[in-house]
Amino acid sequence: MSGSISPLAPERPVEMPALRGVRMATAAAGIKYRDRTDVLMMVFDRPAAVAGVFTRSKCPSAPVDFCRANLPGGIARAVVVNSGNANAFTGRKGRKATAMTAAAAAKAVGCDEGEVFLASTGVIGEPLDAAKFSGVLDGLAVSGSEDFWVEAARAIMTTDTYPKVATRRADLGGVTVTLNGIAKGAGMIAPDMATMLSFVVTDADIPAPVLQSLLSAGVGPTFNSITVDSDTSTSDTLMLFATGAAAADGQEPVTGSPDDAALDGFRAALDDLLRDLALQVVRDGEGARKMVEITVEGAENDAAARRIAFSIANSPLVKTAVAGEDANWGRVVMAVGKSGEAADRDRLAIWFGDIRVAVDGERDPVYSEEAASAVMKKQDIPIRVDIGLGDGRATVWTCDLTKEYVEINGDYRS
Repeated sequence: MSGSISPLAPERPVEMPALRGVRMATAAAGIKYRDRTDVLMMVFDRPAAVAGVFTRSKCPSAPVDFCRANLPGGIARAVVVNSGNANAFTGRKGRKATAMTAAAAAKAVGCDEGEVFLASTGVIGEPLDAAKFSGVLDGLAVSGSEDFWVEAARAIMTTDTYPKVATRRADLGGVTVTLNGIAKGAGMIAPDMATMLSFVVTDADIPAPVLQSLLSAGVGPTFNSITVDSDTSTSDTLMLFATGAAAADGQEPVTGSPDDAALDGFRAALDDLLRDLALQVVRDGEGARKMVEITVEGAENDAAARRIAFSIANSPLVKTAVAGEDANWGRVVMAVGKSGEAADRDRLAIWFGDIRVAVDGERDPVYSEEAASAVMKKQDIPIRVDIGLGDGRATVWTCDLTKEYVEINGDYRS
């Protein structure tokens, strides 16, 4: 963890309500960090429906493999998360660690190992000594509480500078349901499914297949539209759990399709919560001092717009220009041109904030360096690009690239 909180962190802490049906507890197991919690256990006293999306990395961690194997069962009773060690690229030792952890969690909760889900984050390639924390699971299973969200988010932090939490409410069949979520992530962020680690729980009564459809659809414009450094983690895990506790309030079980209009309110709340958590990850990017929203319009199609937007967002030259508060729109031109998507130099237009800096393939005739520089001095910087070819549109979010990013990652294993 960094010693200081990101200047882009929320000004006020989020008040997280208790959520029925899930209990959480944390412990300090000394996996890597000293004098801080590094293990989180979530317990569902009654079976919860579960959905998940995971990294598309071809070198996934052992916990990702474990979760993928259990997900078709559709039921969760326990989640165990550790920070400080990713249990990735650890071979047989990694599989042994997940087996040991799952067995200990299942025993502590009184469930089947197929109802346990695991996640690990931290250093890649270092064997994880599961014995360090499997022994504390018995205690965590009975000591958890429903209103432990901020502490839970803190326990899974690595280089994060603050715990990331969010909450929303929604109307579902005339009953108010709650959605709470936590996330961690600051570096190695270019998700190809979700973020580093994120766990969302609702007290709604929604079956696993519907939950999965909602989550898979919601991840595209949220977690899959952010990048800190263009690197996709081996451990990316986003999971959604539904405890069903709202049934006691009269919520009828969801029996329709994921497109059912009755789910509109819940879907909107879920998507908004995912976007909130995803943007918090960007705002806590390692060494970040500025948040950048990049919107590309006028591309041949939405997919082309998305690829162009990521070409801009992932450019070290664009990101360092932002860090230096340099309104260097030439770097944006470069990133558009290298994206591989159709673009017409002579139709291109670029805005920094409300200031149009380039149009019709050249610098704007009324370009003002002073006005453009004023935009670059802000913490939140919108960049808009019009390709001028079609109706394709996409928005992605990134942060600047600073000396602190190099310092953090230059000695990450120490």
